[in-house]
Amino acid sequence: MGAARRATLTTAGGAIAIVGGLTGVAACSGPPPVPPPVTVTATVVATVTVTPTPPPAAAPDPAAPPAPDPVPNAPAPVVEWGPAVDDGPRPGATGTPVLDGAGVPASYAVVAGDSFFDIAQRFNLPQQQLLRMNPQIYDFGETVYIGQLINLDWTKTG
Repeated sequence: MGAARRATLTTAGGAIAIVGGLTGVAACSGPPPVPPPVTVTATVVATVTVTPTPPPAAAPDPAAPPAPDPVPNAPAPVVEWGPAVDDGPRPGATGTPVLDGAGVPASYAVVAGDSFFDIAQRFNLPQQQLLRMNPQIYDFGETVYIGQLINLDWTKTG
Protein backbone atom coordinates (compact mmCIF):
# COMPACT_ATOMS: atom_id res chain seq x y z
CA MET A 1 0.00 0.00 0.00
CA GLY A 2 2.82 2.19 0.38
CA ALA A 3 3.45 2.50 -3.31
CA ALA A 4 -0.05 3.68 -4.07
CA ARG A 5 0.15 6.26 -1.39
CA ARG A 6 3.46 7.48 -2.67
CA ALA A 7 2.05 7.86 -6.18
CA THR A 8 -0.84 9.93 -4.90
CA LEU A 9 1.46 12.17 -2.98
CA THR A 10 3.76 12.48 -5.89
CA THR A 11 0.92 13.32 -8.15
CA ALA A 12 -0.52 15.70 -5.66
CA GLY A 13 2.88 17.19 -4.99
CA GLY A 14 3.53 17.54 -8.69
CA ALA A 15 0.24 19.31 -9.19
CA ILE A 16 1.08 21.70 -6.38
CA ALA A 17 4.47 22.29 -7.85
CA ILE A 18 3.02 23.07 -11.28
CA VAL A 19 0.40 25.39 -9.82
CA GLY A 20 2.99 27.03 -7.60
CA GLY A 21 5.38 27.39 -10.50
CA LEU A 22 2.79 29.03 -12.67
CA THR A 23 1.90 31.43 -9.89
CA GLY A 24 5.52 32.27 -9.44
CA VAL A 25 6.02 32.88 -13.14
CA ALA A 26 3.00 35.14 -13.24
CA ALA A 27 4.24 37.04 -10.22
CA CYS A 28 7.72 37.43 -11.67
CA SER A 29 6.63 38.75 -15.00
CA GLY A 30 5.63 42.14 -13.54
CA PRO A 31 3.72 44.91 -15.28
CA PRO A 32 3.83 45.06 -19.07
CA PRO A 33 6.73 47.08 -20.41
CA VAL A 34 6.08 50.75 -21.15
CA PRO A 35 6.53 51.51 -24.83
CA PRO A 36 9.27 53.99 -25.58
CA PRO A 37 8.05 57.57 -25.99
CA VAL A 38 6.95 58.49 -29.53
CA THR A 39 8.57 61.59 -30.91
CA VAL A 40 6.28 63.64 -33.17
CA THR A 41 8.00 66.05 -35.45
CA ALA A 42 5.77 68.75 -36.99
CA THR A 43 6.89 69.99 -40.36
CA VAL A 44 5.37 73.25 -41.55
CA VAL A 45 4.92 73.38 -45.30
CA ALA A 46 3.77 76.66 -46.80
CA THR A 47 1.05 76.21 -49.43
CA VAL A 48 1.16 78.94 -52.01
CA THR A 49 -2.25 79.95 -53.34
CA VAL A 50 -2.00 82.00 -56.50
CA THR A 51 -4.74 84.59 -56.89
CA PRO A 52 -5.02 85.76 -60.48
CA THR A 53 -4.76 89.44 -61.04
CA PRO A 54 -8.08 90.76 -62.32
CA PRO A 55 -7.93 92.22 -65.80
CA PRO A 56 -7.91 95.96 -65.94
CA ALA A 57 -11.37 97.46 -66.05
CA ALA A 58 -12.39 98.15 -69.61
CA ALA A 59 -13.12 101.71 -70.41
CA PRO A 60 -16.85 102.20 -70.81
CA ASP A 61 -18.03 102.50 -74.37
CA PRO A 62 -18.71 106.03 -75.38
CA ALA A 63 -22.39 106.77 -75.28
CA ALA A 64 -24.05 106.22 -78.61
CA PRO A 65 -25.45 109.36 -80.10
CA PRO A 66 -29.18 109.62 -79.58
CA ALA A 67 -31.30 108.34 -82.40
CA PRO A 68 -32.84 111.03 -84.53
CA ASP A 69 -36.52 111.64 -84.11
CA PRO A 70 -38.56 109.50 -86.48
CA VAL A 71 -39.78 111.25 -89.57
CA PRO A 72 -43.13 110.04 -90.86
CA ASN A 73 -43.26 108.69 -94.36
CA ALA A 74 -44.70 110.82 -97.05
CA PRO A 75 -48.37 110.06 -97.57
CA ALA A 76 -49.13 107.54 -100.26
CA PRO A 77 -50.03 109.10 -103.56
CA VAL A 78 -53.69 109.12 -104.34
CA VAL A 79 -54.33 106.85 -107.27
CA GLU A 80 -57.05 108.20 -109.44
CA TRP A 81 -59.02 105.73 -111.37
CA GLY A 82 -58.77 106.34 -115.00
CA PRO A 83 -59.51 104.81 -118.32
CA ALA A 84 -57.63 101.75 -119.50
CA VAL A 85 -54.82 102.36 -121.95
CA ASP A 86 -53.84 99.51 -124.27
CA ASP A 87 -50.06 99.03 -124.19
CA GLY A 88 -50.29 96.29 -126.81
CA PRO A 89 -50.28 92.51 -126.68
CA ARG A 90 -47.85 90.87 -124.27
CA PRO A 91 -47.31 87.32 -122.98
CA GLY A 92 -50.27 86.51 -120.74
CA ALA A 93 -52.57 89.05 -122.45
CA THR A 94 -52.62 88.43 -126.20
CA GLY A 95 -56.33 88.89 -127.04
CA THR A 96 -57.96 91.80 -128.85
CA PRO A 97 -59.88 94.34 -126.73
CA VAL A 98 -63.32 95.73 -127.64
CA LEU A 99 -63.07 99.53 -128.06
CA ASP A 100 -65.77 102.11 -127.40
CA GLY A 101 -66.67 104.95 -129.82
CA ALA A 102 -63.70 107.07 -128.62
CA GLY A 103 -61.19 104.25 -129.18
CA VAL A 104 -60.79 103.54 -125.46
CA PRO A 105 -60.73 99.82 -124.45
CA ALA A 106 -64.14 98.90 -123.01
CA SER A 107 -63.77 95.13 -122.49
CA TYR A 108 -61.46 92.23 -123.10
CA ALA A 109 -62.22 88.55 -123.79
CA VAL A 110 -59.78 86.11 -122.13
CA VAL A 111 -57.91 83.83 -124.56
CA ALA A 112 -55.76 80.75 -123.92
CA GLY A 113 -52.61 81.57 -121.94
CA ASP A 114 -53.95 84.81 -120.39
CA SER A 115 -53.59 85.70 -116.72
CA PHE A 116 -55.47 88.39 -114.82
CA PHE A 117 -52.25 90.06 -113.66
CA ASP A 118 -50.89 90.33 -117.22
CA ILE A 119 -54.21 91.72 -118.46
CA ALA A 120 -54.04 94.44 -115.78
CA GLN A 121 -50.45 95.22 -116.81
CA ARG A 122 -51.33 95.40 -120.51
CA PHE A 123 -54.09 97.95 -119.91
CA ASN A 124 -52.03 99.93 -117.39
CA LEU A 125 -54.48 99.31 -114.52
CA PRO A 126 -53.64 98.37 -110.93
CA GLN A 127 -54.79 94.81 -110.30
CA GLN A 128 -56.91 95.92 -107.32
CA GLN A 129 -58.69 98.48 -109.49
CA LEU A 130 -59.36 95.89 -112.18
CA LEU A 131 -60.72 93.52 -109.50
CA ARG A 132 -63.10 96.24 -108.21
CA MET A 133 -64.26 96.86 -111.78
CA ASN A 134 -64.90 93.09 -112.20
CA PRO A 135 -66.56 91.66 -109.07
CA GLN A 136 -67.33 88.44 -110.97
CA ILE A 137 -63.60 87.52 -110.83
CA TYR A 138 -62.89 85.22 -107.87
CA ASP A 139 -59.68 84.19 -106.09
CA PHE A 140 -58.10 87.64 -106.44
CA GLY A 141 -57.75 87.08 -110.15
CA GLU A 142 -55.96 83.73 -109.82
CA THR A 143 -58.60 81.99 -111.92
CA VAL A 144 -59.83 83.33 -115.26
CA TYR A 145 -61.49 81.29 -117.97
CA ILE A 146 -61.16 81.34 -121.75
CA GLY A 147 -63.95 83.48 -123.21
CA GLN A 148 -64.62 85.28 -119.91
CA LEU A 149 -65.37 88.98 -120.52
CA ILE A 150 -63.38 91.47 -118.41
CA ASN A 151 -64.69 95.02 -118.03
CA LEU A 152 -62.10 97.71 -118.81
CA ASP A 153 -64.45 100.72 -118.51
CA TRP A 154 -63.54 102.41 -115.24
CA THR A 155 -66.94 104.14 -115.02
CA LYS A 156 -68.80 100.81 -114.83
CA THR A 157 -68.66 97.97 -112.35
CA GLY A 158 -69.28 94.46 -113.61
